[in-house]
Amino acid sequence: MNDLSYILNELGEDREQYFRAISPPIMQTSNFAFKKVDDLRKVFEDEFSTYLYSRGLNPTVDILRQKLAALDEAEDCLVFNSGASAIFASVFSNVQSGDHIVSVRSPYTWAQRMFDNILPRFGIKTTYIDGTRVENFEQAIRPNTKIIYLESPNSWDFVLQDLQAVAGLAKSKNIITICDNSYCTPLFQKPLAMGIDMVLQSATKYIGGHSDVVAGVLTGTRQMMKKIFDNELLNMGNGITPFNAWLLIRGLRTLPIRLERISQSTLKVVDYLKKHPQVEEVIFPFDPAFPQYKLAKKQMSGACGLFTVVMKAEKMDQIVTFCESLRHILMAVSWGGHESLAIPRCASILPENFNPGNRAHKMIRFYVGLEDPDYLIADYEQAFAKSR
Repeated sequence: MNDLSYILNELGEDREQYFRAISPPIMQTSNFAFKKVDDLRKVFEDEFSTYLYSRGLNPTVDILRQKLAALDEAEDCLVFNSGASAIFASVFSNVQSGDHIVSVRSPYTWAQRMFDNILPRFGIKTTYIDGTRVENFEQAIRPNTKIIYLESPNSWDFVLQDLQAVAGLAKSKNIITICDNSYCTPLFQKPLAMGIDMVLQSATKYIGGHSDVVAGVLTGTRQMMKKIFDNELLNMGNGITPFNAWLLIRGLRTLPIRLERISQSTLKVVDYLKKHPQVEEVIFPFDPAFPQYKLAKKQMSGACGLFTVVMKAEKMDQIVTFCESLRHILMAVSWGGHESLAIPRCASILPENFNPGNRAHKMIRFYVGLEDPDYLIADYEQAFAKSR
């Protein structure tokens, strides 16, 4: 806990350099000046070495990078302008025409669109598998497989992968592993310690924590981060801005206590929903009834606000009425902020295609924020009453 407190409150912050201010400054500059031509020449040769132009390195961003790398127990870190940018850069930097990728089934939407729509234009193919069994990865690997893409747990049915086993398999075949750790954050799961090569997360979620910044994080070895910095990040210009980096530093200060509060509230809300007669199933990794509960407890030190409810519904209207009747829980994508959220799966289904026999059609994903759990339960209760 002392190490965590040091990382969040002190690491990377040299207050003597900025007037002993407690909060670090926002270095809102595009450019950095030089007095010597030789110094400028050296930076042209290696922009990863010091400050030249804020599309690359920036002092405020560097404070954040140090903290996020330390939280993940990584050598280095890059911070992007969105989680989707972090995904794209991590994958694109490690494939070339004719390569093959193995991915878990139903990854984050923009990861899947990259695999399905963008990479095939370069002759790069992706095989999707059920990631619950290591044997499935082994069977899907080809001689030209370069990446295994993981998301553990994912963000709808929270399927896990055995990260240590998959990492071991990948290393034996010289395949790079990338894991989306947005659900757990570095506080609740450390994939690098289990052998994964690169870890990414949407900092828009818990790292920011206030629903006011969009960002993505990628951690790994310094060599891997420099390779991406020199190519994908500088070419696409998708690094984070100094102001948004400052917002994420602010969010990190309260990360542990927010996750603790959210986790406690979630357990109470999940317990209520599991007993409700209009609920068919609650899907939550730390529920003993969860199919991969033992693996979740082994890999994850905690699980917080995100879970899915399968409603007992014969018609889509019942789900629609329930969601539209919520007074305090907002209907929106994402998670990790101070506010509780709901998003029905049927929002992506035409009414005439709704099938009450299809479990996925009856799913509503909930996120528990910082509100009092009884306040949220009362909101669920009145919405259930209207949707009967």
